[in-house]
Parts: sequence; structure tokens; C-alpha cells
Amino acid sequence: MQVKIALSQIYPHMGNLECNLEKHLQHIEEARQHQADLIVFPELSLVGYYVMDLVSELAQTPSEHDPIFARLLKESQTIDMMVGFIQEDSRHRYYIAAAYLSQGKVVHIHRKVYLPTYGIFDDARYFSAGNRLQAFDTRFGRVGMLICEDMWHLSSGYVLWMDGADLLLCHSNSPTRGIGASEDGRSTVGRWVDVILQSYSAMFTTYVVHVNRVGYEDGKNFWGGSSVVNPNGNTVIQAPYFEETLLMHTIDLAQLHRTRSVNPLLRDERATLVQAELERILREQTQ
Repeated sequence: MQVKIALSQIYPHMGNLECNLEKHLQHIEEARQHQADLIVFPELSLVGYYVMDLVSELAQTPSEHDPIFARLLKESQTIDMMVGFIQEDSRHRYYIAAAYLSQGKVVHIHRKVYLPTYGIFDDARYFSAGNRLQAFDTRFGRVGMLICEDMWHLSSGYVLWMDGADLLLCHSNSPTRGIGASEDGRSTVGRWVDVILQSYSAMFTTYVVHVNRVGYEDGKNFWGGSSVVNPNGNTVIQAPYFEETLLMHTIDLAQLHRTRSVNPLLRDERATLVQAELERILREQTQ
């Protein structure tokens, strides 16, 4: 099966749901004109990143009763999508979340598990941490979603891999962090992310799609560089740095068969051994 994926590398307007919705709808329509099957937006694509005290005002419950999600669910009748938003639960806790929408339904929601609180980041001050890593079924096969910092922890990808995910969808709000750039103009952080994505795809023999935002917020510059990495660990397409763009790429899921026939890491993985050793380590740490 071939799946045409649109990587929507946008510049969200902080705190402006209606403006960001219109940008989503524009890219969805363009992706549809290119006959894309799936469009992926960045982390918190509907609200922006440094929203801080606006969290409660911008939080949403993804359903047909929410005016923003009602429009997106309607559009998902003809194209699947991954969007980023702030979710409020029944007890009024707030999460950085990603929703997968398909055929007019909310198929799955992932809440960001790892909330960075180092350097320029302070996610845990405003958000609760998710407590589940779970793959889910789509019309293209089994998929897993990760949000930004989740990618920096190998266990996140490993759990989704063992849960059957053959396609990892990752999105982020990754700024340059003032570290500088390489001679070719690429963000140093961007090169680190490239290595992580390539490592995930090679170790888990799976497709990895990453979409990062661009633009400025609170003096921070977001570098973009969205990409698709194939099961052999090769970056097959990458968006430009620091520019809004809609990038199209078709993946061939038959590549999973070809790669795993040569490199049977999934076949040989010993998950029960990992479980036993982790249980031993945790017991020893609590003694």
C-alpha cells in the first residue's frame, strides 16, 4: 500500500484559534488537491506554544460539539489528519495533545508524556503529563504518535513499536535554543533531531514522519526541517529550514516487508527479557 503524506510546516499565531483553523483548512485543501491521504500538523498547531496563562482559555474537547474540531472532523471525511491542541479533561487538567482524525471521527488522542522543564522549557508548569503510549489502527495500518520531548526518550518509540506501530507520526515545537547553526545553515538542534529520527527508523525498521513548526514566539525561532525517514534509516525528504511549506511525499508500506526480510530486528526482539530486567532494576532501586 502507498500512502501520500502532507507535512504541514506552518507558523501558528499564538492564542488565535480561528486564524490557525483557517491556516489548517487552507493546507488541508491544498493537500487534498494533491490527493494526499494524510496531513500532519505541528505540536499545538491550533494554539501556538508559549501560551502560558492562556492555557485554560484555549483548551478544547475534541468532538463535533467544539466549533474548531467540528470543521476539522468534517474535513477528515476525505483526508486523515494529525493536529495539535490543548486538551482539558473532565477534572480540568490540561494536556499538550495530538488528535488523529479520520472519516469524521476522533480515532485516537495522545497526551504528551514527557514535559521538558530544562533550559527555555517549562511545560510542566502549565500542563499535566500523559501516562499512556499506545498504538492504534488506521486505514493505513497501525500507527503511533509522539509529541516533541517524547521522541527524545527511546522507550517511547520502543513501546509503540512493540504495540504494533509501523508508522510513527511525530510533531514538535522545536526552537533553535540559541545553540547556533552549522555551516550549511541548519539548526544544531535540527541535526540532533535528524539523528534521533534516523535511529528510530533504523532500530525499529519503521517509517518515521516528523513535522516541526516555524516562526517566532516569545523571542524564540522555530527551525522547521520536517522530514520523512524510511525503515532503512534514510531521510527521504526534508522541508526547508525556517520557511512555511506544505511538503508531499508518498511512502510505500511494502518497504516494511523488504527491510524486515533483510534486517529482522522485530522478529528477534525479546520483549519478555526487557520486561524481566526492568522489573529487576526497579526492585533494586526501591530496596
